[in-house]
Amino acid sequence: MIRLGETQKLEIVKIVEFGVYVAPSKEQQDEKILLPMKQVPQGSKVGDQIEVFVYRDSKDRLIATTNVPKLQMGCVAVLRVAQTGKFGAFLDWGLEKDLMLPFKQQTRRVSEGEEVLVSMYIDKSGRLCATMNVYPDLLSNSPYHKEDKVTGRVYLISQEFGAFVAVDNQYSALIPKRELYGKVEIGQDIEARVVEVLDDGRLTLGIREKAHVQMEKDAEEVLRIIDSYDGVLPFNDKVSPEIIKRETGMSKNEFKRAVGNLLKAGKIEIGEKVIRRK
Repeated sequence: MIRLGETQKLEIVKIVEFGVYVAPSKEQQDEKILLPMKQVPQGSKVGDQIEVFVYRDSKDRLIATTNVPKLQMGCVAVLRVAQTGKFGAFLDWGLEKDLMLPFKQQTRRVSEGEEVLVSMYIDKSGRLCATMNVYPDLLSNSPYHKEDKVTGRVYLISQEFGAFVAVDNQYSALIPKRELYGKVEIGQDIEARVVEVLDDGRLTLGIREKAHVQMEKDAEEVLRIIDSYDGVLPFNDKVSPEIIKRETGMSKNEFKRAVGNLLKAGKIEIGEKVIRRK
C-alpha cells in the first residue's frame, strides 16, 4: 500500500515520456503513481526499487518525489510561514507545493516569515495538512534526567494544566501551572530545568531556579523594577497578588521573599504604601 506523507521504497512498473510510474510491486499496478521525469535517477529501468516521498500535487493527485521534505507523517519540525491566505497559512517544507496550516489547526495566529513548530495529518479530503497541535507526535524517550537544563518551544498554553513544551523540538514536556513564572507565550523558546521524569518518559519542567538561587534573582528583578520607577515603587508587599503578578510576574509569596531579602541587606526601606531604594 502506498503511504501518503511518508518516504517509502516503490518499484518502477512503467516508463513513459514524462516520467515513470511507481507502485508497491508489479502485482499492485492499480496503485501506481507518477514520478516526474526530472525526479527520475539516470539509468532507471522497470523493476528498479526507488525511494520516494508521496504527497499530492496542485491538482490533488497523488505524486511521488525523490526530494526529501522537511516534515513527514509522525514527525515534528519547525517550518517557515511562506504566506498567509483566506483559509490559513502556507508553510515551506521543501517541496514545490507549500503545506497548508488551516486556521483551526493554529494554536495562535501566525504571520508570514515566522517559524512555527508543526506536525502533519491527513484531512477529511485526503490532503496533507500541518497542525500546531503537535502533542501526539512528540517523543517520550528523552535522554534527560532530573535537574538537567533543557531548551524547548512552547506550543500550547492551558489555563488548567500549564504550558506544554517541545524540548529540543521533539520531546514531550509540561511546565505545570504552579511552575509558571513571568510571561510565557506560544511560540516562545524557553530554558528550563527538569523537575521530574514521569513514568511514561514525559518531562515535567520548571523555569524557576531552586529557592535560594531564585530568591536572589527575584531580588535583583525587584531592584530593577524599583529603579524603573526612579527609586520609589508605588506599592509594597501588602497590595493584592494581582497587582504584584501584573507588575513583577511574581507570586505574592515570591515578591515578599525578595523584598525581605533586600530589606535584610539594607538595600530598601518599606513605607506605608511604597518601597524606596536606599
